[in-house]
Amino acid sequence: MSSTTFSGPVTSTNGFIGSLTGDVVNPTYTHTPTAINATATATAAQVATGYIKSTSAGATTITLPTGTLLGTALGAVQGTVFDLYVDNTAGASTVTMAVAVNGIKSALAAAVAASAGLLTVPSGVTGQARFTLIFSSATAYTFTRTA
Repeated sequence: MSSTTFSGPVTSTNGFIGSLTGDVVNPTYTHTPTAINATATATAAQVATGYIKSTSAGATTITLPTGTLLGTALGAVQGTVFDLYVDNTAGASTVTMAVAVNGIKSALAAAVAASAGLLTVPSGVTGQARFTLIFSSATAYTFTRTA
């Protein structure tokens, strides 16, 4: 079994999203948020930031881009796993996430709608969520709430 050691900063053209600090066991990520404050389809570039914030006073639905657009933006292949954070702590109403073509709720999300399938993010201090996208191909993903 081989081992690779890096010294200094490491740059990846498609392997890391955001800034990673900490260690492998307990990494800390810092994202630059992108704002979506009205009902819209998020662009692949917005989702690729890994962190969407909303400060909307009204109910907002954010539809994810198609699997093809998102897969291209992320350089996804079968087995790519991507976490998307949604922050609605400064919002005044609920944010609802929706999937588009080639994006489906996972079997877990469908079976346990009250937790893994919960697609709403409340406003206020509890208004944060993490969703995990797992690509089954370069153009299709499953979507699950994981926090």
